[in-house]
Amino acid sequence: MKIIEGKLSIDGSKKVAIISSRFNHIITDRLVEGAKDAFLRHGGKDENLSLILVPGAFEIPFALQKVLESKKFDAVCCVGAVIRGSTPHFDYVSAETTKGIANVTLKYNMPVAFGVLTTDTIEQAIERAGSKAGNKGFEAMSGLIELLSLYENLGE
Repeated sequence: MKIIEGKLSIDGSKKVAIISSRFNHIITDRLVEGAKDAFLRHGGKDENLSLILVPGAFEIPFALQKVLESKKFDAVCCVGAVIRGSTPHFDYVSAETTKGIANVTLKYNMPVAFGVLTTDTIEQAIERAGSKAGNKGFEAMSGLIELLSLYENLGE
C-alpha cells in the first residue's frame, strides 16, 4: 500500500495569507501570533506571510473568496473567535462563517485552514488562544502547512 501524506515543513517560497477577524481581538491577536509562529518555525519566510484583517468572523468567507480569486497565495489560514452571548447571534455567525469558509474552499480547490474558535465563554477562548488548550492558530497553520504539502503530493 502506498501512503500519501503531507509533511510539516513549507517551501520558503510559498506565499500564505492569514485572514483574521478583528472582533474579539484580545483572542484573535493571539491566534495570529500562533499562526505566524508555526509558519516561521516550519520553514516559511516572513516576507511571504500576509495578514488580512476583517471586521468579524462573518466577513471571513468574503475575504477568503477575494484572496483565492486573486491567485496571489498558495494557501490561506482563517482565524477568528465567536463567543456565545445571551442571544442567538452566536449560532448564526458561527454557522454561516463555517459554511462560508467550507463553500469557498471547495469552489477554489486550494488549501485553506479553519482556525475559527466557537466557544461558550471568554475563558474557553483564552484557553484555546495560547493557555491550557494550546494555541489553535498555531494548530491551524500547522495543519495548513501539512495540507499544502499533501495538495502538492496529490498533484504528482
